[in-house]
Amino acid sequence: MTLLTVLFFGTHTSFAEQTERPNIVLVMADDMGWGQTGYYNHPVLKTPNLDAMAANGLRFDRFYAGGPVCSPTRATVLTGRTHERTGVMTHGYALRRQEPTIAQGLAKAGYATGHFGKWHLNGLRGPGVPVLADDPHSPGEFGFQEWLSVTNFFDRDPILGRQGTFEEYTGDSSEIVVAEALKFIRKNAKAEKPFFTVIWYGTPHSPWRAAEEDASQFGDLKRDSREHYGELVAMDRSIGTLRAGLKDAGIAENTLFWFCSDNGGLPRITPETVGGLRGFKGSLYEGGLRVPGIIEWPAQIKKARVTAVPACTMDIAPTLVEIVGLPSETLLPTLDGISLKPLLEGEEFSRPQPIGFRYRGGSALTDGEFKILALSNRQRTNYELYNLKEDKKETKNLRTAEPEVFAKLKAKLDAWNASVDESVAGEDYPEGRVDPNHPEPQYWIDVDAYQPFFDDWADRPEYKSWIQRARKK
Repeated sequence: MTLLTVLFFGTHTSFAEQTERPNIVLVMADDMGWGQTGYYNHPVLKTPNLDAMAANGLRFDRFYAGGPVCSPTRATVLTGRTHERTGVMTHGYALRRQEPTIAQGLAKAGYATGHFGKWHLNGLRGPGVPVLADDPHSPGEFGFQEWLSVTNFFDRDPILGRQGTFEEYTGDSSEIVVAEALKFIRKNAKAEKPFFTVIWYGTPHSPWRAAEEDASQFGDLKRDSREHYGELVAMDRSIGTLRAGLKDAGIAENTLFWFCSDNGGLPRITPETVGGLRGFKGSLYEGGLRVPGIIEWPAQIKKARVTAVPACTMDIAPTLVEIVGLPSETLLPTLDGISLKPLLEGEEFSRPQPIGFRYRGGSALTDGEFKILALSNRQRTNYELYNLKEDKKETKNLRTAEPEVFAKLKAKLDAWNASVDESVAGEDYPEGRVDPNHPEPQYWIDVDAYQPFFDDWADRPEYKSWIQRARKK
């Protein structure tokens, strides 16, 4: 179990003492591909506010989602661990209550903690519905003192759950959750209380419903692509609103603002979403894992930089632990992420360990410029090796041409997989096992507590077909 146990804690109070504890804002898009930004010269999409973040902060050119679909990556953000360790095997799995989270650690350290938007860590599948007050896997159970959350993807005119109280909204979902998050931010800024704000968008996940004025910019595209890109226009605008809100509150200077996406881009959208990479959402190739990544923190990142250092969503929690000076027990000791504090401070930095990924029986590991994949089918495991520096599109399999590199990376991948298997079995927990009451995924239409709302929701476009299906059972 020692392969990826990261011993970065020790005594870190000096940084916290020297620097006022930052406010922290984590923002994550839902299904936004690596190529879908203006700063990568997308052919039709303009993202002036993300471009401004990148021009004022640290831009990652090799930033990875923790998994190639949504729930897994969300688990990695909160825990610093690859998602299978946490019980979140794929979308719609619940995060184990045995997993300590960065939100819990920051709350104990005196931060106000708030979650806004998509949750998808409570084991419910289907289009997003408001999270229930008594949900045993709600944001509140994992350290968020305030939350306005929905179980899964959500679109225009959503219904959200505020600590379980259902609230209906009108307008674009990205702009709604940013407006609500800013209320939380302003309240705590006025009280001079540091805050940890998580905003998880439902954009640009299908089904796509953009405002007419946003979609009209893409009139030459087919309907789905037009609406998809229209949603991203509104999302980028909401980021501008958020940045302006931080400045207006006088707290932008010492607010660490971290943006990324939860997985790679979608197929069948034109122009394509992944910037020429191989694969899409659901794939262990770069197109399924590599996503936009930006950190803006004016107090610390005083000069805009672009880095090719590989980083990932598993790094978020360990980085925050070290920056804030939280105790070692904040996270479990077996981590897959590392602290990026030296990189944020402008030090010479190279990643000291690989980044591993698992999904649906396959696995991958990137170490420096190389990446190994083990793609399993029923008959055999097919191994592939790529040099991402020379071949970012993963077109030339070097397994035979680079036997020493292949053997080295395969040994690392095998060791990492063995470590993850131990975690999946619960060996990281004090009990030495997984809580037997941990739930299996299910659809919310099968949950008794949601059925009284069927009549009210029966004509809502996002729920109509699901409720019809439930009533036919």
